[in-house]
Amino acid sequence: MEKLIITAAISGAEVTKEHNPAVPYTVEEIAREAESAVKAGASIIHLHVRWDDGTPTQDKGRFKACIDAIRERCPDVIIQPSTGGAVGMTDLERLQPTELEGTEMATLDCGTLNFGGDEIFVNSENTIKNFGKIMIERGIKPEIEVFDKGMIDYAIRFHKQGYIKAPMHFDFVLGVQMAASLRDLAFMVHSIPEGSTWTAAGMGRHQFPIAAMTIAAGGHVRVGFEDNIYLEKGVLAKSNGELVEKVVRIAKELGREIATPDEAREILSLEARK
Repeated sequence: MEKLIITAAISGAEVTKEHNPAVPYTVEEIAREAESAVKAGASIIHLHVRWDDGTPTQDKGRFKACIDAIRERCPDVIIQPSTGGAVGMTDLERLQPTELEGTEMATLDCGTLNFGGDEIFVNSENTIKNFGKIMIERGIKPEIEVFDKGMIDYAIRFHKQGYIKAPMHFDFVLGVQMAASLRDLAFMVHSIPEGSTWTAAGMGRHQFPIAAMTIAAGGHVRVGFEDNIYLEKGVLAKSNGELVEKVVRIAKELGREIATPDEAREILSLEARK
């Protein structure tokens, strides 16, 4: 079976130190958490950034500072900036990190979703097309963020229209708008085009059950504080590295080897980083 790519979503835009004191805000904290995840076995860092007070931002300068600090500690890791940002940000705000030289991957959300309460995360057809076009122009591979089956259909449609290149890479985010079940995961996996790669992320208590299902099914796994702050019920994780270590243990039991960053690049059809 193909080696397992582990993505660590180390901070997100919503979770705070009030939820878990280890959630990183500062440049130093973000670099520390990235290093903990990479040392444990992550080959991709899915990156949101904050100001020092925890306010989420898509500021290009802040992204550069955080990416440079991560690179000092983890020179080979794939860094995947989020273009989702936070609810209410404009398209131009969200696209800022794609302007940075050397960006290999970035997220591309393929639909609007209910994010909880009154929060609606808006991605119009024109937004998706524009983001896809810009990523092609800048040589960035999109990770297609999928929260329900319709978003896969959007991605396939926009690929046919020339806004997303093949082979496509999907991230199924389960437990937000779509149920985190084996049935739903299987439905998503069987809905993507042949030759595509896929990662799955389970929210909250679903993180490790979805990880185990995904590892057994031959997919790749995302974990991290953005999605879940607990190592087990009632036990806060001390670092993103602890969450990655648990996935590595599950993978070992199920016979999956862990991909290095360069092996992940090969699996995802990225060029080797100079």
